[in-house]
Amino acid sequence: MNILNRLGLFGGVAGLAAVGTLAGLNAVKAVTTRRGPEIYGAEDFASMSRDRSRTVRAEDGVALLVREVGPDDAPLTVIFVHGYCLRMESWHFQRQQLAELWGSDVRMVFYDQRGHGESGMPAVESCTIAQLGRDLVTVIEEVAPSGPVVLVGHSMGGMTILAMARQFPELFDDKVIGVGLLATTAAGLNKSGLGRNLDNPVIDAFRLAVRTAPGMVQQARGAARAVIAPILRAASYGTDVSPRLVDFSEGILNSTSVVTIVNFLESLELHDESEALPVLSDTPVLVLCGDADMIIPFSSSRSLAAALPCAELVRVRDAGHLVELEFPQVTSDAIDRLVRRAVSIRRNVAPAIELERSDAG
Repeated sequence: MNILNRLGLFGGVAGLAAVGTLAGLNAVKAVTTRRGPEIYGAEDFASMSRDRSRTVRAEDGVALLVREVGPDDAPLTVIFVHGYCLRMESWHFQRQQLAELWGSDVRMVFYDQRGHGESGMPAVESCTIAQLGRDLVTVIEEVAPSGPVVLVGHSMGGMTILAMARQFPELFDDKVIGVGLLATTAAGLNKSGLGRNLDNPVIDAFRLAVRTAPGMVQQARGAARAVIAPILRAASYGTDVSPRLVDFSEGILNSTSVVTIVNFLESLELHDESEALPVLSDTPVLVLCGDADMIIPFSSSRSLAAALPCAELVRVRDAGHLVELEFPQVTSDAIDRLVRRAVSIRRNVAPAIELERSDAG
């Protein structure tokens, strides 16, 4: 009998029993993704795949897929960092809306984090938030070696930015001129919202299984997803959303390797980048979160913003965890305000950027 069978995690009855042991799953059972009217019937959700791309090698050789929009010589680069179990396409609407708004003034950079999307599969020991922070530095060095940058991260992507700030504070002296932290937290993910479910013996057993027989775990992905996927799906949206949007986001979730899902859980559970907050004390920051987010309660975002003197706090009414997909225009407008504020404050760093707009906040 292999280790996975001994753990009793797979098979219909065992899988259901495992799901039932998750603390707090009553909240998940009570929430299902509600499908509203179809407003994205003609939306081309594959458009980002046609943007120009390159591969960046992380310090340990893992290949990171990068896509770019806008001219190489744009005076400002904005780098978008996606969250856990997602990929760069989660920024689909921001890529469309902000490219139209900014034109040639800004180059936008998107990339798949290690183990996600089309980037390479990392070793288990490198699946940490600290390593993601170093990956982000590598991306900056490769795609934006000169000129100022603004960093925008969602969920684990925001944690990535904070991990970078803690490890490389000197980059926030004049290189990084603005930071967007969407639906994220500096610490305490396992003590609030559905994140409390990370501290769970069933998930601990999955971690052991991944380390001893990762191939078998991937083959038994249905049972593994029975534990993780309900949490993520329930938290995705707070309102009735387009059926095509639901299919799009669930397609991203379902394409993420179970090995990746499990390998990052421990780092998420232990995540604490509180030391990064003083590094951002003089940096314009956007803190944005939905008040129906079941992963990052809005109270966590309020606390995060209170610790950052130059933060704008944006509360998105009724939004779930995937706020950038559920309320894309609100999110894009807030990012636009962040960039304009950063450029205005650091005008001497990027004098060529005008970004004038009558409704800019």
